[in-house]
Amino acid sequence: MAYPSSYYAATANDTPPLVSLSGDETADVCIVGAGYTGLSAALHLAERGYSVVVLEAERVGWGASGRNGGQLGASQRKDQRSLEEALGKEWARRLWDLGLESNALVKDLIARHEIDCDLKPGLLQAGWKRSCATWLRSEVDYLNTHYGYDAVRYVPRAEMHEMLATDRYHGGLLDSNGAHLHPLNYALGLARAAREKGVRIYEESRVLDITHTDPADVKTAVGKVRARHVVLACNAYLGKLEPRVAGYMMPINNFVATTEPLGNEARRLIRDDVCVQDTKFVIDYYRLTADGRLLFGGGESYSPSLPADLAAFVEKPMLRVFPQLEGKRIDYAWSGAVAITLKRMPHFGRLAPNVVFAHGYSGQGINIATLGGKLIAEAIAGQAERFDWMANLKTPKFPGGTWLRYPALVAGMIFYAMKDRLP
Repeated sequence: MAYPSSYYAATANDTPPLVSLSGDETADVCIVGAGYTGLSAALHLAERGYSVVVLEAERVGWGASGRNGGQLGASQRKDQRSLEEALGKEWARRLWDLGLESNALVKDLIARHEIDCDLKPGLLQAGWKRSCATWLRSEVDYLNTHYGYDAVRYVPRAEMHEMLATDRYHGGLLDSNGAHLHPLNYALGLARAAREKGVRIYEESRVLDITHTDPADVKTAVGKVRARHVVLACNAYLGKLEPRVAGYMMPINNFVATTEPLGNEARRLIRDDVCVQDTKFVIDYYRLTADGRLLFGGGESYSPSLPADLAAFVEKPMLRVFPQLEGKRIDYAWSGAVAITLKRMPHFGRLAPNVVFAHGYSGQGINIATLGGKLIAEAIAGQAERFDWMANLKTPKFPGGTWLRYPALVAGMIFYAMKDRLP
């Protein structure tokens, strides 16, 4: 099976398809899903000496791990002051430390396993409104003062215009620990590293049923894995496999496009080759690719179905930011589902003593999902403190459960999108 058409699929490192599961196998751990969570868990477990089988319904990195914007953060999805208000300073500090660890972990895995994924430094948050720029300035001051974090600095409006060829923004926050990369090649690199450690990865092996026994049987249409531990690492592509956790997250569509190669104009658009995300509720995010294209994600959609013309759909917000790109060709446009939670924090937990899950990264998946895999490996190895601590973060269900959660989300998105348009 081919990957969905995208710039990432077209520029993926040459990796032959892996075979499907056929027949019965045994392992210490069976992981469902070959995205960042599953691959990181597999790699870390194999390094601890566990035998691991990964079952992937499509291809390695087929879902959000191979279609996202490629932005690597250095924190949780929510800002620290919000976390302090919701959880208290001690819990917020622990989440901050985990965020920094997650960023360093991704970079370490890339370096240690020589993953070729175009890693480049710098993440710029761009204030869409004056009030947003004021908030970003205060956030820099807060992180400098209360967390000793000097990797961030405030970027005033005049400098923003020098860094970005647009007058849309009123100020910014530049995090030098943030970065961007080719997300599919990062996933493929994790898979290669895991296989080199003995992990068995089977593609096109959709899991249909899991018996809640010890050991558990993880069944596909033509095979079965018997394992002492099971990891659900499906994120937005969980489907109906485990209804008990489906209502805690919402799969939403994400839309991305890339222009034709822009030559020298590319570095005029983004002078320092950082990745950018704005402060709107329905955010725009963009960066340059290794071959000098603008990769842009954005667009408001309140329908579960996809727009008829994805390129035109993403081009509209892109031209609001960079009108000088009018007439430039869109070479690739694609969509993919990301999983959000109501509080925009990841959802970890156990369905049984030997069945764990992690998902709902809410747009912060490259770093937090990679860390999630490491915490899962710790938990299975009997060092569950950090995994259980994350699992104790309260994650409410979406109102209306799996049936009515989407209309409720749409109502909220329309409200906040209207607020984005106010001065």
